[in-house]
Amino acid sequence: MESNAGSPRGLLYPRPDPRHFEHMRVLASEDLRPWVEHFWAVRWDLREQPPFLQQNLPHPAVHWAFQDGTSRIGGPHSGRFSILLQGLGGVFGIKFRPGGFFPFLKTPVSVLTGRTVAPAQLLGPEARELEVAILATNVTLDADRERIALAEAFLRARRPAEDPNMERVWGLVTRIQQDRTVTKVEDLLLSGGPGLRTLQRLFNRYVGVSPKWVIQRYRLHEAAERLRETPPPDLAGLALELGYFDQAHFIRDFRRVVGCPPAEYARRAPGPVPPAPRTP
Repeated sequence: MESNAGSPRGLLYPRPDPRHFEHMRVLASEDLRPWVEHFWAVRWDLREQPPFLQQNLPHPAVHWAFQDGTSRIGGPHSGRFSILLQGLGGVFGIKFRPGGFFPFLKTPVSVLTGRTVAPAQLLGPEARELEVAILATNVTLDADRERIALAEAFLRARRPAEDPNMERVWGLVTRIQQDRTVTKVEDLLLSGGPGLRTLQRLFNRYVGVSPKWVIQRYRLHEAAERLRETPPPDLAGLALELGYFDQAHFIRDFRRVVGCPPAEYARRAPGPVPPAPRTP
């Protein structure tokens, strides 16, 4: 079981005391990686502690989350996603690669954008059986292997044929994520490649959001990380680095999605988000 899934991105505020939280991320097995990015689990023990509002900027990906018998499959969210953690609990999840859920869904992923749906509604009654089996395991690090094995067996039995368009979309999303010079959709257009309208249709079908949305989301991920630096960067310079025409445009986008201006966020969320622990 490979745990090198990297550090989590998109968490807006570090958890106040890591002693009360556990976060696991494990890469999918090699044969499932065309569709699944990684498995994850969050566990918390906030008994005799105040509740904690976890906020994050979701990725352009589909997640399947298992919790308390209410398993849900959700598409990308347009704004920040918040969940109140309290008492003792945990969530196990599957993060599909951008574009990787479409071959299982067989309909445009845009139908899931901003929504969560009962898995059985999308994947049949066997999805409910998987939920029951996964939630029957203990919520501990030792149970992660069993949960991942159950999820992988379910997905492997339904493994679709590889899709060239899915790989094309995944390559474009990866380029957006890794290449900071991609600041507008036109930067993705290559000689002999798909045109602008074809690109937009592909993203709607496979990712559920537009390429412009993906570019903005990853740049805001980067902005949130940079603003937790000590000292935080100059806002005008950061806006320019992220491809904004001016600082005011950057501030408007950041406030609309994160919920507060960049300067306020920098004051409220100092320090980097700690990396997820490695799983043996």
